[in-house]
Amino acid sequence: MSEEITKPVKKPVARKAATKTAEAHAVAPRKRVVKHVEEPVVEQTEVLSEQTVQAKPQTGAPQQGRYLFSTGRRKTAVANIRMFTGKGESVVNKKPINEYFSHQFLRDDALFAFKVTGMGNQYYFTATVNGGGIKAQAGAVRHGLAQSLATLSDEVKRVLKKNGLLTRDDRKKERKKPGLKRARRAPQWAKR
Repeated sequence: MSEEITKPVKKPVARKAATKTAEAHAVAPRKRVVKHVEEPVVEQTEVLSEQTVQAKPQTGAPQQGRYLFSTGRRKTAVANIRMFTGKGESVVNKKPINEYFSHQFLRDDALFAFKVTGMGNQYYFTATVNGGGIKAQAGAVRHGLAQSLATLSDEVKRVLKKNGLLTRDDRKKERKKPGLKRARRAPQWAKR
């Protein structure tokens, strides 16, 4: 009865494999390598006079006869905007904006980007809108105008971004689910 019960000893190979996988999971974070790029040496050219600076158009502003193109979206409505410099009548789907958006609150919503930046008297636009309802179309025009105005300068872009006009409002109607009345409305429960 002097038999001793010996426990099986784990093989060292299995331990090494276990430690290797543990080391693989606990890898130290990589260090970022910063590459130093030599800046090119710019030779100084002639200084521009005031006349040449004034003759150049503003950055991003469309020249006479040209336009800035942008696309605005809201729900399922899509508005293609062509914004021109100068004074003219803004047109939506070949109708004056006052006729297309007959209610004042729709016009205010569509022209909100002009109101915030104060550039309504410097630019006019033509818009082609389809899809969605009239409220969503006004929102799509607002988004498109904001996209066009943002290309003019960084100051204008900052004002538009602060007012939330550059962000596309992606809320849409949720789809109806089977067994429900609407997207989430369940049939009324009856006790008897």
